[in-house]
Formats: sequence, C-alpha cells, structure tokens
Amino acid sequence: MLSRLTSTVGEYRHRMNFRLSILDFRLGVPMSKKVFGLALGAMLLALSFSADAQQPAKIPRIGLLSPFSPSATAGWHQAFRQGLRDLGWVEGKNISIEYRYAEGKSDRLPDLAADLVRLKVDIIVASVNTDALAAKNATRAIPIVVASAGDPVAIGLVESLARPGGNITGLSQISPELAGKRLELLKEIVPKLSRVAVLWNPKGTTSPLAWKEIQLPARELGVQLHSLEVQSPNEFEKAFQEATRARAGALAIMPDPLFAGNLKRIAELAAKSRLPSIFHLSEFVESGGLVAYGPDRSDQFRRAATYVDKILKGTKPADLPVEQPMKFEFVINLKTAKQIGLTIPPEVLFRATKVIK
Repeated sequence: MLSRLTSTVGEYRHRMNFRLSILDFRLGVPMSKKVFGLALGAMLLALSFSADAQQPAKIPRIGLLSPFSPSATAGWHQAFRQGLRDLGWVEGKNISIEYRYAEGKSDRLPDLAADLVRLKVDIIVASVNTDALAAKNATRAIPIVVASAGDPVAIGLVESLARPGGNITGLSQISPELAGKRLELLKEIVPKLSRVAVLWNPKGTTSPLAWKEIQLPARELGVQLHSLEVQSPNEFEKAFQEATRARAGALAIMPDPLFAGNLKRIAELAAKSRLPSIFHLSEFVESGGLVAYGPDRSDQFRRAATYVDKILKGTKPADLPVEQPMKFEFVINLKTAKQIGLTIPPEVLFRATKVIK
C-alpha cells in the first residue's frame, strides 16, 4: 500500500510540474509554490483516506485456555459466549476465539499458553488455577482473565482481590465457608455420620487449601476425616479401597482439576463403594455423583465476559478487582441415592436448586 501511494504521489507531482510549465508559458505568470503545496497536500490527504478505507477493521481475538476437554467445558464456554453476546460481541462477527484444551493433561498447558502468546491474542481467558498459572508464566503483557480461580492471592496470581496488580484479574471460586458447608450437608444427609473420607490432591493448587479449611468444621461437627491423597487417575481405585477399609461413611471431594476431569469415574467408584459423595460442581451430580454444592461456574464464565468487555474497551486488568462467587448451586441426584440405598431428608431436598430424578 505504501509503495502504491509513493508511486501515485510521484506521478501526480510529475503531472503538476508539467501543467505548471504550460501555465507559465501560456500566461507568463508562474503559479505560487504555496498554491502548489496546498494542492499536493489535498491529494495526499485524499489518498490517505482512501488507503485507510481499504484496511479492514481489526477484530479482537480471545484465547480460551482450559485444562479440561471440550465436552467437560461445553456448558461453561457456552455461558461465556452468551455473556459476550449480551455485551455486543459475537464470535465470528466482531470477535474471534482461539480454543486450546489440555484434555486433562496439565503438562500440556505451558505449550498451549505459549501458542496463544505467539498468536498475539488480545486477551487470554483461563478456567482455573492451573491454566491461569501457565498463562501467567507465558506472558506478563497480554491481559489474563481467570473465570473460576481457587485462592488467587495464595497461589500468587494476584497481589490482592481489591488490587490485583499486573496483567491478571477475574473471578474466584473460593469462599472460606464452602468446605464446611459441604461437610454440614453430608451430616444432614447421613445424620449418624462420624467418619468422612476426603479425596484431595497434595500437589494441586486449590485442593490443599480446601483440605486445610475443612479441618475446623470437621471438629465442630464431631466428624473424623480420613485423608485420601490422589495425584493421578490411576490412583483412584486404591483410594476407594482405602476408604472402604477405613469404614468411611461418606466421601468429600476437594476442588481440583484432576477430579473435575474425572467426574464420571469418581461417581462410579463412589456408587460402587456405596459412599454418599459431595463435590463442588453440578457436573459431578450429572455424571452420577450424589450431591454438589458450590459456585455456579456457568454464571462465573458469563461474568468473565464482562471483564473481557472492559479490557477491550481500555480498562487495565490491574484496575479490575477480583470478584468472589455470587450464585451457588445445590444439586441432588435421587437416582444415585436410590442406587446406594439412601433416603434424602425432605428438608434437604426442599433447599436444592436442582433435583435429578
């Protein structure tokens, strides 16, 4: 475009000089250099506007990073796109999205994050702690919005919830009372409950925090906790065998991408062991688990779209406080309850936001 513009200006200059020479010869009065300069400036301005008009408007590009599979995140990402549409951003029209899934293999996240950085996306949207940390390690320049982080301060994603600092902001799924609340629900569902097996990942970023938080509520409820440490999917069978040997009366699963990516397998093992189980994601209950209580993650992804909108309009991530959960889900699977021979008390059913029959 620049070469064509230069060529055109040169040609115009040559023609103007030729016409000026003719005027000088015919009229005997040379044209003012000032008049010539004005004419040439007008020509350049017109050509500049013409060149700009031919340039297509830049469409913002979002990098959507996830440690899970497309099927596991379909509902969350649909909620995110709906949130964008509500704000006037339509995928394929005035915004584009690059999807990168680790398929449950967290070791792939650094390469996937680096790929999005190479593509020079305008914003990276992460799901949870693991992919948010991978994105942070990949770039300190591209804004990062995390939809459902664990404790973003404790793991070093942000400096504080009110003042994130740096290039990361978003939403947190952590609320200090949630671990205790899930334990209370198990106690209501199984009134004589005295021992609970706790599935947690000591190498995770959120799981150890949840394991720590559940200790005090357990003492207050008079419930003994039995630790089941799991770091890979091939350890699930052994963990449930240990829960049976320990005579656990129920199972509490701590938040962790490893467990979120293996919901169906955990639900099957819990049912086989006849263990009433509780997790923080409604997808667990939809996969055959008994109970879920926690933040509505679809709502969090929908709210993440507002962060994207503000950043695209010029707000810096450091100036956007991290929000905590506002909407919660309490889901019960009555089919699973029947399968393990459990009757859910009516007062508990009444409080459920969704019941699967």
